Amino acid sequence: MVADLEDTLDEESLCAALAPQDTERLRLDAPRNDDLADIVTLANTRKVATMVATMPHPFTLEDGRNLVAKAAQRTASRAKFAIRMKSTGRFIGAAGYSALEDGGAVHLGYWIGEPFWGHGYATEAAHAMIDFVFSATPITQLTGASRVTNPASRRVLVKCGFEFIDQSMIMSRGAGGAVSVDRFTLDKSTWTALKRWGQMSCLVSD
Repeated sequence: MVADLEDTLDEESLCAALAPQDTERLRLDAPRNDDLADIVTLANTRKVATMVATMPHPFTLEDGRNLVAKAAQRTASRAKFAIRMKSTGRFIGAAGYSALEDGGAVHLGYWIGEPFWGHGYATEAAHAMIDFVFSATPITQLTGASRVTNPASRRVLVKCGFEFIDQSMIMSRGAGGAVSVDRFTLDKSTWTALKRWGQMSCLVSD
């Protein structure tokens, strides 16, 4: 599946993948080296790291540099965006999508720094990310996951149209072992129907 996506990435799709995505309050664009102080400060907390499977803890300056470098390597099946306050440009979190393994489903991920929790930013960013994926890339299905101890992340996925699949165990770098997660899926046809019916609103609280 991933190889097929890469083969269908044309110049127009690549340009779209590099373009900033604006919402009512946020801008999603490439993380930069001048974001490093905010990236490290916001990511270097167990409350964030234990909810993001691939995030190390402690989160070092070198980890921040790696995040910025990897984000510059966008493809049809993988992209990472900084989440910023549109009014100030300040980095407050990150969102992206990637194939978890060769031939596997494309996974939607996101995180918001703790000082910015409770304002609906995760839902707003996830909604924009989903719109981008289904309108500007060849991807036709997304998966998502939230720890069973993280009802706020579960609500984000449900508000964005994802349907519950099952519970599973995944490895978490921040938690230092396997954790239980709820798994979700959203396909392009469902997204299209929800958009048509006007049932996807991003300006709601986390």
